Amino acid sequence: MQVVERWILARLRHQTFFDLASLNQAIRLLLDEINQRPMAHLEKSRQELFEAVDHPALHPLPATPYEFAHFKTCRVNIDYHVEYLKHYYSVPYTLIHEEVTLRATERTVEILHKNRAIATHPRSDVPGRYTTQPLHMPVRHQKALEWSPERFVRWAEDLGPATTQVIQSVLAGREHPEQAYRSCLGILSLARRFDKAPLEHACQQALAAPLLLSYRAIKRLLEDQGAAPSAALSVHDNIRGKAYYQ
Repeated sequence: MQVVERWILARLRHQTFFDLASLNQAIRLLLDEINQRPMAHLEKSRQELFEAVDHPALHPLPATPYEFAHFKTCRVNIDYHVEYLKHYYSVPYTLIHEEVTLRATERTVEILHKNRAIATHPRSDVPGRYTTQPLHMPVRHQKALEWSPERFVRWAEDLGPATTQVIQSVLAGREHPEQAYRSCLGILSLARRFDKAPLEHACQQALAAPLLLSYRAIKRLLEDQGAAPSAALSVHDNIRGKAYYQ
């Protein structure tokens, strides 16, 4: 840097250039002069050293440019998809619950299992969507897998009619029902954390606004309603009830 500052930048500091090409041409002339000037301590120029030492060791550039890749370890969900930046990519359904490695580049997403490539997809940056290869889907899904749309509906029926209707809507909203399994599992599991009554109340609210028919939206409704207003209070002498305050 010191050589460049002294022999190029300093010598050009009083000149004015009106385009990049003119500046590059002036730099090139001074750069060639530096490279051809003998160095006192080596008695050779930089150009001579390059041709004697560096040039013979050079190799041709790679046929393809370097491609940056991001790696992520994932576990295959019951819908035989893995997630990358909120988009879901399919893998062969026989790998459900298996750990895989996801390799994402600018244009593709490649999934490897035990260092062997098992799936390649064009990369998509659309969140919440699925990229699914038909060959990854089981021929007879209900017999091949533990889960099915009917099982999710039966589970929802135990929680209430509004929850059942939400699950049916989520399943019907996807091209392949299996793509909705992840969301259905999340919604139904909320009953363990918030109980049946508040979940049913949140599902009633979600049905009134179709944009809320998702796990995250229903979870947010449950968190916002706090004390679960639809849940009945237990009868106890210490509970005064609303009439006490009238």
